[in-house]
Amino acid sequence: MSDPVMEEIPLESRRVYEGRILNLRVDTVRLPSGGTALREIVEHRGAVAIVPILADGRVVLVRQFRYAIGQVSLEIPAGTLEPGEEPLACARRELEEETGYQAIRWERLGTIWPTPGYSTEEIILFIARDLTPGPARPEFDEALSVTIMSWSEIWEAIEEGRLRDAKSMVALTWAARRLGGQ
Repeated sequence: MSDPVMEEIPLESRRVYEGRILNLRVDTVRLPSGGTALREIVEHRGAVAIVPILADGRVVLVRQFRYAIGQVSLEIPAGTLEPGEEPLACARRELEEETGYQAIRWERLGTIWPTPGYSTEEIILFIARDLTPGPARPEFDEALSVTIMSWSEIWEAIEEGRLRDAKSMVALTWAARRLGGQ
């Protein structure tokens, strides 16, 4: 939603870093007040995140060491889109890579901006059902362990701070509502 009264107009853009999954640029913008400011922007090609639901209603999550925070994070399976990749294809790939599960039924929950103050990243959220187990095939730089939890265990983990990943909390909340208030 654009609002011309609040809009910042780009004047100059300079890429300062190019990486494998993200780039960093610094933009000079004209503020609505007429002044100028710098905006540091992380360019990200987007991602998907999946709430995999087993036949008994429990949810498949993963534990993964996250170097940026220096600890293991409890999360739903997720991954970055490859250039030109369709979100559902990415979701199918990531679910199987990280957990070994394949799903027959897929439902799109919505899209979030996890950090719109400094990043272009959008994460597309899915529910996956009618799961079939198989061997996980994580990428060479991923060490994951699958964790299966009931909804009450998930809410407890969130309340106790054992599940702090924002995309997971949003997706799980939306999925619970969609599934009738787990």
